[in-house]
Amino acid sequence: MTIPFAKPATTYAQQVALLQSRGMVFADPAKAEFFLEQINYYRLSAYWLPFEANHPSHQFQPGTTFEQVLAIYMADRELRLLFLDAIERIEVSVRAHWAYQMAHRHGPYAHLEMALAQDHKLWLNHLSRLVSEVGRSKEKFILHMNATYQEMLPPVWATCEVMSLGLLSNWYGNLKPIATRTAIAAAFQVDHETLGSWLQHLSIVRNLCAHHSRLWNRSMTVTPRVPGNKPARLQGQFVTAGQDARKIYNTALLTLHLMDVIAPQSGWRGKLRDLLTRGDLNPANMGFPASWLARPIWQ
Repeated sequence: MTIPFAKPATTYAQQVALLQSRGMVFADPAKAEFFLEQINYYRLSAYWLPFEANHPSHQFQPGTTFEQVLAIYMADRELRLLFLDAIERIEVSVRAHWAYQMAHRHGPYAHLEMALAQDHKLWLNHLSRLVSEVGRSKEKFILHMNATYQEMLPPVWATCEVMSLGLLSNWYGNLKPIATRTAIAAAFQVDHETLGSWLQHLSIVRNLCAHHSRLWNRSMTVTPRVPGNKPARLQGQFVTAGQDARKIYNTALLTLHLMDVIAPQSGWRGKLRDLLTRGDLNPANMGFPASWLARPIWQ
């Protein structure tokens, strides 16, 4: 049974006082008011929730400080930016391989061929979304091709440049020719089912990051497929049991593998490792095994 919402809005000073009454310690209450003003009490509450000793009363564990919570929030922002950087590179690379294989195997307008789709109803839905995405584009090459050629969309190597990662994931997942799917996946040293799962998962992670949502301590609703026999270096590396299988560690593993393939000189591994060993974020809260740093893939 639902009830009317009756809580009044509170000032920043009242918010600090409320947290103090629940046991949170503030080194500088005035400075805390400033951060609450810039970030929003409700957004920060997701970061202090794990520090509650008793959720019904919202009392905090002894020694919980506002500065501690704020440091986790700031570090989580860095984590999101790191994943956004990697996913951008992965998305661009998958687009390129998808367009190349589609064009060379099935022609410049392979994306307009319903026969290449496993599910025709899905294909029509995806095509409608793609037409909308292309229609919104102000890229000069898109405007030129639309004005010059009679086809409803530009060729696949141009159209791919304005596809979202989510739509690209859907298109790849609905691609019927296994040989084409396999050729695209081979560029990333995984099988086609694994790549399809990873793209779906990364599109969700990308959206979380782009909309400034929390990665730290988050349980993912859509988990990535654990790869089969290849790549060999990922054998036994994924967490497969319990809630940790839904945390960001498995995402970090697959992202690390893909970055090693497409941008081996990026230094992404070192940046992530440095962030996680700095002390603001507890890797265990994100599903990282106790011995993660000793594993060869992190070296």
